[in-house]
Amino acid sequence: MQPLHLTTSRRNETLTVSVSGDLDIATTEQLRGYLFGLLREAGGASRRQATLLIEVSGLTFIDAAGLGILVSVRNHAARRHTAMRLTGVPPTMRRLLRITGLEGHLT
Repeated sequence: MQPLHLTTSRRNETLTVSVSGDLDIATTEQLRGYLFGLLREAGGASRRQATLLIEVSGLTFIDAAGLGILVSVRNHAARRHTAMRLTGVPPTMRRLLRITGLEGHLT
């Protein structure tokens, strides 16, 4: 198991979170708390619509709990009028998103 690492960069109204390591049942709450905090910050910092990009090329593993948290964050972002999408999706994860019907919702 590889620990989850999160780093954030900001450019204008876009927040980019780079995620690396394993995203599984043991690390989903860490990611949820981090991203929900960023969404609160983005919503309070500007009247313009923010965008949250989650860069996942560094993920080494993702399970159903990890997919679930990404859907939860996307739904939370939509309620806050913040666009969210995944970038840098590796082929194995893209296949998983396609199989589960989430590809069009998260990428």
